[in-house]
Formats: sequence, structure tokens, C-alpha cells
Amino acid sequence: MPRPVVRRYEGNPILTPRDIPYPVETVHNAGVTKHDGKYVMLFRAHRDNGRSILGLAESDDGFHFVARSEPFMVPANQGVFAEYEAFGIEDPRICRIDDEYVITYSAYSKHGVRIGLAKTRDFGFVERVALITQADLRNVVIFPGRFDGRYARLDRPHSEISPWSIWISYSPDLVHWGNSRVVMKPAQYHWDEMKIGPGATPIRTPRGWLHIYHGVFPTMDGAVYRLGVALHDLEDPGQVIAVCDRWILQPEDLWEVTGYVHNVVFTCGAVPEDDGTIKIYWGGADKVMCAGTAVIEELVDMCLTDKRPPM
Repeated sequence: MPRPVVRRYEGNPILTPRDIPYPVETVHNAGVTKHDGKYVMLFRAHRDNGRSILGLAESDDGFHFVARSEPFMVPANQGVFAEYEAFGIEDPRICRIDDEYVITYSAYSKHGVRIGLAKTRDFGFVERVALITQADLRNVVIFPGRFDGRYARLDRPHSEISPWSIWISYSPDLVHWGNSRVVMKPAQYHWDEMKIGPGATPIRTPRGWLHIYHGVFPTMDGAVYRLGVALHDLEDPGQVIAVCDRWILQPEDLWEVTGYVHNVVFTCGAVPEDDGTIKIYWGGADKVMCAGTAVIEELVDMCLTDKRPPM
């Protein structure tokens, strides 16, 4: 039997609701980064009213995480953020830019879903900066660099006209975004034909920006969420060099097949290591957090040797 592309950590799941020192029903869809030598995980958690908050857990090795005693972010209770976060905050991504960590998250309210942007230097104090999209957009990931002086992001608008696709936008200041265009679409009767969306913060490699995304396939028993990889040009991330035609991870373990939402692996975070590997983190069935490792060059090779057009 061939070696899997993503090697699951044998101790999965790595974080569950039982590990959190305050009441939550789920722990999933976490952004992860490294800060001062420690792995920092910002996870989404449902409270028992069905609305989501963001918690924080830390680890020395990237697998054994300990949650802080209080949530990291809860829906705002005043100002414009309170109005647009009233139904919960979800699915954070973390991008280090210079000496700050930029956090994007989904803000839900009666008006739909928008993306909030916050900043922190140390994961102690966090500052909400702006709501950076209109409704309805989700899954915003920011590239950790600038392109001709501009920041770039991937996002996924909701559209009934065309299948949910991945777009790119640019900004001079991380707050005002524009020059948007679609760069990648689902492929008919492939594993991601129903919808796709940005996943983890892109990883810079010598051959391009490696982006781990999620794709959804409809079945008679409901939708199945899997992970795939794409490669973006280093100088022009709006140019998708290649999309791997195969998925790299699908629901297999019990806690991925059965949970709050069945048959889901969903990533918001991945951490590259100095040895050429990458730790990938995913929510299992919208209930628990899992982790695995892969070789970065193998993922890049998959994009280039077994590729399909991005649109």
C-alpha cells in the first residue's frame, strides 16, 4: 500500500472539547502559527447556544496543546463589530507580516457573513482593525508578503451564478481591498466539484506559493470535504501555476467521518518546518482538531506532475 501524502499524527485528535477549561461543544477549524518558539493555535468552538468563539492553545512540539483558561476572542459587545459579529466569529487564519500577526475571521450576523481583521504582536492583546469585506464572503487568507507594494489575499464569495470559487484581491493597507478577480474554480465531476475555498495561509517555496485548499463533493449521503493543493506564482499570486488533480486528505478516521458535521476535514492552518516538512492542522467533522505532516516538495511535485487547469 503506498505511503499516504499526509501522515496523520498517531495521537489524533490533538484537541477536543474535553480539553478546554471552559464550556464548549466543539473545537475545530483552527489557524496555527509559531511565536517565540511555541506553536499557537486559534481554534473555533461552539458554545451551547450554537454560536462560535475563538480559543487559544499552545504547544512546544506542535501536537500536544494546552488551552488557555479563557477564550481568546468572543463576539464584540459594542460598536460596528458588535452588530456584525452578533451570531459568532469563526474559522480564523493567521498570517505573520513583519513583526505582527494578522488574523482574519468570519463574522456572522443577521446581515450575512463578513470577514473581520485583527492584529496582535504576542497573542496577549488583540486589536480589531476593520471589517474587510461586504457580505457574503468567507475563507480569507492573506499572503505573507507584498507584491509591487500591495498585500494580496484569497477569498471565496458566495454566488448562485457560478460555483463557489477562489478569488484574489489586493490592498495597500490590509483594510481597503480591490482589483478582485476569480483565479480558480471547481472542476466538474471531480472531488471538489461543488465548491472550493482557501484553506491555510500560503507557504512560500522556491517553485511557487503552496496553497492548501478545501474542496467539496456532493453525494447521496451529503457533502464530503477534502483537502487539495495548488501552486501560485511567486511574483504574481493571481497566476495559478497548477492545481493538483487529486486530493491529499479525505475523511477516514472515526472523528472525521462522524461528528457535528459528518465527513469533513477542513484546514485553516499549516506550519512549515526547517527540515522541509509541513505540519497540517484540520478540523475533524467540525468537532475536534487533528494534525498530520507532509513533505513540502512532494506537495509541490503533485501540483506540477498531476495537474489540471485552475479554471
